[in-house]
Amino acid sequence: MSDEDLWRVLRGISDMPYGAGQIAALEQLLRRVDAADDRHLAFVTRMQATTGYIYGGEPAKSFVTFSWCLSEFDSDPQPYHQRHAHNLLWHFKYMVTGLLNFPEVPLDRTYAVLDDMERRYRTGGHSLQTVHKHRFRVANHVGDAEAAAHWYRLWQTTPRDDLSDCAGCDPTSQVNYLADTGRDAEAVALSEPVLAGRLTCNEQPQAILTALLLPYLRTGRAESARDAHREAYRRLRGNLADLWDIGDHVEFCTLTGNEARAVELVERHVDWLDRAPSPAAAMHFAATAAAALRQAGQRGEATLYRRAAEGRPAGEVSASVLADELTRTATELAERFDARNGSTHQSEWIARRLAVRPSGEHLPLSASVRRRPPLTGGDEPTTSVREGRPVAAGDATRAGKPEAPAPTVPADVGPDELLDLAEQSWGRHDPVTFRAALAAYDERFGAADLAPRTVAQRMALRAAERGDEDDLPGAIESNRAALDLYLTEGDELSAQVVAGRLGVLLSRSDDADEGLALVRKAAEVLDRDGDARQRASAHHRVALALLQQERWAEALAALDRVPADAGGDPYLAARVALHRAHVLEQSDRLDDARTAAAEARRIGRDVGVDELVTAASLAYARTVDDPAEAVAACDEALASAPTEAELPVRVARARALLAAGRAADAVDDFVEAVTLCVERGAEGDAFLRWELANAYRMVGRLGEAAEVAEEAVLGLDRLGAQAEADRCRHLLAGVYAGLGEIKPALTLLEQLADNLDGPDNLPYRAQVLEEAGDILYDADRDAAGAERFAAAADAYRLGDLPLDELRARRREAYAWFWADDRPAATRAVEQADALAVALAGQSEPPVTYELAMVAEVGARVLTTENRPDEALARLDGVPDRLRSIEAFGEAAQVEILVGELLLRLDRPAEAEPLLRRVLGGLPADSRPVRQTAWLLARALDLLDRPAEAAALRTEHDLDPDDD
Repeated sequence: MSDEDLWRVLRGISDMPYGAGQIAALEQLLRRVDAADDRHLAFVTRMQATTGYIYGGEPAKSFVTFSWCLSEFDSDPQPYHQRHAHNLLWHFKYMVTGLLNFPEVPLDRTYAVLDDMERRYRTGGHSLQTVHKHRFRVANHVGDAEAAAHWYRLWQTTPRDDLSDCAGCDPTSQVNYLADTGRDAEAVALSEPVLAGRLTCNEQPQAILTALLLPYLRTGRAESARDAHREAYRRLRGNLADLWDIGDHVEFCTLTGNEARAVELVERHVDWLDRAPSPAAAMHFAATAAAALRQAGQRGEATLYRRAAEGRPAGEVSASVLADELTRTATELAERFDARNGSTHQSEWIARRLAVRPSGEHLPLSASVRRRPPLTGGDEPTTSVREGRPVAAGDATRAGKPEAPAPTVPADVGPDELLDLAEQSWGRHDPVTFRAALAAYDERFGAADLAPRTVAQRMALRAAERGDEDDLPGAIESNRAALDLYLTEGDELSAQVVAGRLGVLLSRSDDADEGLALVRKAAEVLDRDGDARQRASAHHRVALALLQQERWAEALAALDRVPADAGGDPYLAARVALHRAHVLEQSDRLDDARTAAAEARRIGRDVGVDELVTAASLAYARTVDDPAEAVAACDEALASAPTEAELPVRVARARALLAAGRAADAVDDFVEAVTLCVERGAEGDAFLRWELANAYRMVGRLGEAAEVAEEAVLGLDRLGAQAEADRCRHLLAGVYAGLGEIKPALTLLEQLADNLDGPDNLPYRAQVLEEAGDILYDADRDAAGAERFAAAADAYRLGDLPLDELRARRREAYAWFWADDRPAATRAVEQADALAVALAGQSEPPVTYELAMVAEVGARVLTTENRPDEALARLDGVPDRLRSIEAFGEAAQVEILVGELLLRLDRPAEAEPLLRRVLGGLPADSRPVRQTAWLLARALDLLDRPAEAAALRTEHDLDPDDD
């Protein structure tokens, strides 16, 4: 490469975001620069590398590049050195801070650099304000409180100059010191004018917001603390160089009782310890993470997913085990620093970090979890496997609803009456009376020598109890025992009732065929010999067994044999209607399913059973066409939902609200659903967080969308759900782009492109690459954008998508054009032209549009090559074709270019009416107005009509000397 090419590469690298990618590019360029033997370029590249290493998370490498530049500057001064003298003096600050963070570097060396810094600042006539600041930092680090106070005073009383840290960074260091010395109110007051101003430094406002976390909290500004955490962490989370500050956010989560969020942050960043920017950052993060994990362990055993590193495979790790490991890491590093510093300050400081526990009231921080999860150890709601019960059984109350009064069990009834009461209560969805009646039976008659039929009935009801406890094997075992007892006693009808129940349970196990045979035989017997209710229940059980095998048509036929009144049992009639709705929904007969759900809903209201109303309302919501009606059905479901049913209701209602265009309301339901998942230890919270992130995105709350999507990706990866994790990454990349966070957006899109390397994924891979190109193009990184567009076009070609390939090639040509790489732009146009030939003759609007825009970009490239005749020929008829598909803005854009080309060809008489017509049709505040007016004025000048040209320039505020 020529020296000019190398300089162009360096300029491109300077535009890259800090991080591993920029560092790799800088190191590759350094090898080429050294081979080229250009001292000026070598100096500037190393100056850039010093900054890149500092902000990219590899500060140890900056020591080498800084020393090289300083030596070059001193040993053989050149004119170009003076242009970089200010930056070189600025880099001294990086060196002092960096050397301090590595315990293997003797403290004397740091003092020597400080002395050299002071000498050079004095020689150059600069203020010593920032020198005093860095002497303060050293004193503070080693624990010399008196010296720290001395240098702090000098730092604050010495005038600032252009080598002082920025208006955000200087106060950040002050806030940290004031907070450490118990002066929180001063810290907050100091920060207010800073935050009210405009901060443009790479480290701000996230650094000062992080420093304010504890002062805000300790001065009662909880809302400000929460907002500072969310804003700052969002800006820090993708930068390895900010590992120390991320540790502060982990500690803040622990202090405020957000153990789950603290663990999520630790899980997200713990692998950064394998490549920590410095031992000091590793020490701090390890200590705060250990405290968080130890606190989480007190609320129940937790595990984290830890990514692979050299010598360590990826996998789950116990929070307590990892806490012990991180404690050792932090304490050993503190001991190394103390040995270097000759004090115990770092060990004492780390001991305080390790001892951090929640303090004060819980401050909700998460955008996805509303409440602090309870301590583990209590009983969680369980799902029922009861015959015919569509919703989980259990306590029929939920938070915010009054509990039902305790039932009164008659004291003077016998065992059979108690069992009959339990049986009736079970069929009526009354678990409270059901359990009370059985408890009374066991207490009064459990040890009595009772009739075999009574024992059999108790055994059958024990099967129901075990079903409520989600113990399917236990329920099957109890039903088999009851069946044997009834058969031994010769009670055929009772035996067939139990056999049918057993068959339904078996249909949910590996013995589904046996179960279906049992329910069919029982239905045959009961249909012949049973009463109306027994017959109805028997056919319902056949339908349930078939439903489990997804044999929808046969299940519907069995339900059709149940009479409308279900043998006089309205509770059974409601269940039959509900299961009919389910079968019809699965059979894509939505109108019929909706009718059945409405009937189940009506009966559920009539009998006053909340769980039936809830299930029927949800079924109705799934089958109704009007989103508003679906929301209303979900509202009823939520109002009646038992505790264990609230989670699915919240999810259904949130989705219905989204469909109804009420994303803001949907957010609240998704948040509550995630919270319930976390509280109950239920699976699925990662999927719900994904949906919640999308809802946040839809309402423009992009910061929260990013936070929740990051949590979702982590959870989905942990579950091994790569397809869903990648789709969530795609969502997150779009959110990052919306936030203007180009680096993490591109990182995710590049990861997606790598993940989608299979032939089946080519269209999706191409889309991701094109989106990456779009982000880079919008950020004026045109050459990098062109490369992504080219890669997208290649993927579209392999996927046999010629129109998409043409669009990507066109965009590649535009990007190379604006990157001022004419040969590359010409190659892209040639490739696009070849594709255009194959698509010519097709009249679909997308094809018409792309063919027209390819002609336009080709004309622009030809114009830069001083070939206006060929450029004009390409545009013949293009505006009319664009107007035919109502692409009026693009048509005007092409006509402006035609006018410009006519002027270049000295044809102002043709350009003037065209430009005048275009100008008259443009919206007054649109961007092309000034360009068109300028061109029209130029045409009028060439036509010797200066008065009209002057009037036009005045009207549009154009400078006549701009020509």
